[in-house]
Amino acid sequence: MPEPLSERLTRLLALVAYLGEHPNVPVRQVAEHFETTEAQVLSDVNLLWVSGTPGYLHDDLIDFSVDAFDRGVLTLTEARGMDRPLRLSSSEGLALLLALRSLRELLAEQPGLEPEALASALGKLEQATGHAAEQAASVQVRVRAENTSGRVSEHLDTLRGALARGHRVHLRYVSAADVVTERDVDPVEVHSDGVMWSLRAWCHRAHGARTFRLDRVLDAVELDSPAGHHPDLEFDNPGFGREGRLVTLELSSTARWVSEYVPVEEVEDLPEGNHRVVLRVWDQAWVTNLLLSLGDDVLAVSPPELAGEIAQRARRALQEYEQL
Repeated sequence: MPEPLSERLTRLLALVAYLGEHPNVPVRQVAEHFETTEAQVLSDVNLLWVSGTPGYLHDDLIDFSVDAFDRGVLTLTEARGMDRPLRLSSSEGLALLLALRSLRELLAEQPGLEPEALASALGKLEQATGHAAEQAASVQVRVRAENTSGRVSEHLDTLRGALARGHRVHLRYVSAADVVTERDVDPVEVHSDGVMWSLRAWCHRAHGARTFRLDRVLDAVELDSPAGHHPDLEFDNPGFGREGRLVTLELSSTARWVSEYVPVEEVEDLPEGNHRVVLRVWDQAWVTNLLLSLGDDVLAVSPPELAGEIAQRARRALQEYEQL
C-alpha cells in the first residue's frame, strides 16, 4: 500500500531537523533512525533538494553537500530556517490555543479518555504565547455534538447511558443505500473524528463488528438485557473489509486524493498523470456513491458488472431530475 502523503510530509520535516543536529550522517544510519529504507531516504533528500521558500532560485532551496551525498553521507548545508523552532504570531498562537481547547472539550465528551498529551501541550503553549494566552482565556469554548440537529445529541446520551450500565441497544438505522433496518447491538464505544460521531458495536443482526454513523441512526433505545463483552473486536473502515470484492479504478490526475484518503491495495501511475487503484470493497452503496461523485474523473471501472450497475443508477438519477 502506498505511503500516505501526511506520513511522508512528517518525515520530511523531521529529516531536516535531524540533519541540522547531526551533520555528516551515513544514509544507512538515517534510514535506521526513521525506520525506513535507504532508497526512501535518498528519495526524500532528492525531494527536499528542490524544496524551499518562494522564489525557488538556488539560494531559496534546501541544500546538501553533493560531495558527501556521493559518498553516502548526508550533510545539510542550507535549511532555509526549517531547522529552527517554529515562531507563532499572536494571532496564530490564539488560533492554535482555541483549536486545542475545542479539541479538549470534544475529548471530554468521551468517557475514559484522559488526554494528558493535550493538557501538556496546552500548558506549554500558554506559557510561550503570553498575550495570546490571555486573549484565549477570555473566550468560552463549547463543543456541540451536532450543529444542525439535536438528534445526534440525544443518541449520544442514550448510547453513553447504555455503555455505562452495560446494556444492549436497539437501533433503527438507514444505510448509505437508503435501506432502513432494525437491529440489536452491544455498544463498544462512541467516538468522533472531529466532524462526525459514530458508534462501534457488535451487531447481532450481522453477527459481527459494525460501525454506525449517528447521523444515520433514526432511533436508539436502551434495552434491559445486558450487552456482551467484546474486548477484541476489530473494526474495518466503513465501506471496506478484508472479505470484500476487489475493485479496480482508473482515475484522472485530479482524483489523486482517492489513493490518499481511501485504503487501497495497489496504486499504479499511468500516462498523462492518470493512475490506477485497486481496493477491496464490501459496501456496494459506498463505492457507487464515490464513483458518481467523481464524475468525469472516472476513466474505467472493473469488474464490468460494477460499471453497469453504476451506469444504471446514474441513468435512474437523470430520469428523476427530468421529472422535476
